[in-house]
Amino acid sequence: MHKTVVDNLIDIKKEIQLKINKDNNLLLTPKIIAVSKTFPISDILPLINFGHLHFGENKVQEALDKWLDIKMNFNHINLHMIGRLQTNKVRHAVKIFDYIHSLDSEKLAKKIADEQIKLNKRIKIFIQINIGNEQQKTGVDKNNVLDFYKYCKSLNLDIIGIMCIPPKTMENKNYFCEMNKMKEKLNLTELSMGMSEDFLDATENQSTFLRIGSKIFGKRD
Repeated sequence: MHKTVVDNLIDIKKEIQLKINKDNNLLLTPKIIAVSKTFPISDILPLINFGHLHFGENKVQEALDKWLDIKMNFNHINLHMIGRLQTNKVRHAVKIFDYIHSLDSEKLAKKIADEQIKLNKRIKIFIQINIGNEQQKTGVDKNNVLDFYKYCKSLNLDIIGIMCIPPKTMENKNYFCEMNKMKEKLNLTELSMGMSEDFLDATENQSTFLRIGSKIFGKRD
């Protein structure tokens, strides 16, 4: 029997629930962001009709092309910007997205703050942490997070949590554990971490938003 995207989502939810049932320390069920980048709306609609609320896109232009009409008809949907955000795309991003997961610089923070005032819209934001200190990846240095967080608060940004994309190693649990401690230290409520291959490890470390693409939609072309 061919599995649908809805079947895949239900299977993931069952895996998460089994994990939570086994681990008495897990108090919250994380929300699943269905990462729909590169997939057409025809692939996404079954999830929308099933009642799924959270969707993620990597590129602002793709999000505008795909989601403008959909969001008018389904205004309860939450759209998450999970890719790198360039400052010249901030105006459009603030317009269409409800969450930004990739705030990584003071310049970007200031631009978002300015556009929010112009558009009279306040969106929920995660600070992206470069948890593995990788040169090729963006994100705030973990030693500078507190200062950066204070700067964002001075701009009246609604910082709800922190986000990471850990190095591709077997040590993800350690990085996720470190992120959870950092979240506690900052007294934030949300953690955006965990993807198709490691979402159960992220769940174990109190992730509140999982960004899952290929395990729901299948492999990208």
